[in-house]
Amino acid sequence: AARMAELARTQALIALVPAVAGALIVAGIIGLVVGLKPAPVRPSRSRRVLRKPVSAATKRLLLVGVAGGCLAWLVTGWALALVAVPLACVGVPMLLSNSGAAARIDRLEAMEEWTRSLSGVLTVGIGLEQALVATERSTPSAIRPEVQRLVARLRSRWNTEEAIRAFADELDDATGDLVAANLILAARRRGGGLAQVLESLAESVSADVRARRQIEADRAKPRATARWVTIISVGVLVILAISRTYVEPYRSPQGQVILVTLLAAYVATLVWMKRMAIGKPLARFLVGPPGPVGRAS
Repeated sequence: AARMAELARTQALIALVPAVAGALIVAGIIGLVVGLKPAPVRPSRSRRVLRKPVSAATKRLLLVGVAGGCLAWLVTGWALALVAVPLACVGVPMLLSNSGAAARIDRLEAMEEWTRSLSGVLTVGIGLEQALVATERSTPSAIRPEVQRLVARLRSRWNTEEAIRAFADELDDATGDLVAANLILAARRRGGGLAQVLESLAESVSADVRARRQIEADRAKPRATARWVTIISVGVLVILAISRTYVEPYRSPQGQVILVTLLAAYVATLVWMKRMAIGKPLARFLVGPPGPVGRAS
């Protein structure tokens, strides 16, 4: 019995080595392709970029994936399940999500609402800085932190143009650059007509929001189809793995390598579909140096 148990552990380790090697080979190929692709040169920013921490939902999915991978290995004998199941639990929901498109549209809509509110305040006849401070309370939640920091800079006696440029960097959006550019011109010239310009800009942004919502509604249909195909495929794979008859060849080391290749091809298809559904953001134009301006206004 002890010899049989030792032999079973040896066979499991032998099956684990090609599975891990196959997964590393596929990951290396994907990394090589991504690494050789030229990346666009982005202008350096003065603000500090903070890394987003791993969300609690992702941690829960990873724990469920690890438990599911161990269970799948015990039931099916596939050493590949120790790696594939956790990666699938974390990666597949990300690949089938909308990539934050709804959040970006809500953020753009918040810019339109804030611009319209600022235009209304300026019609009263107060100055630009006072108008910016007055819109703080009515700012939509999507861009409220950025507007609050803009107001805090103005209250700290920052130069108006410098504060608006920092505001544009935090928004990190071409539409935000357009709004900030009009505010900078108004801060320099101190003339009238800014309210009408902002109102026209708000109308343009509103039309852009409607177009993006329609596009996202059209993209949601194939994404839902891919989601259901993935769920059905995973269900069929689980049933076949439990039956052990149809998938018996995949228990061997060669079968594990073939299974890794098939799964990698399926994941590559999902990645390709996701990249097709992601729209490229417009390039920012308000990224140059602010010029010789001081901190005090």
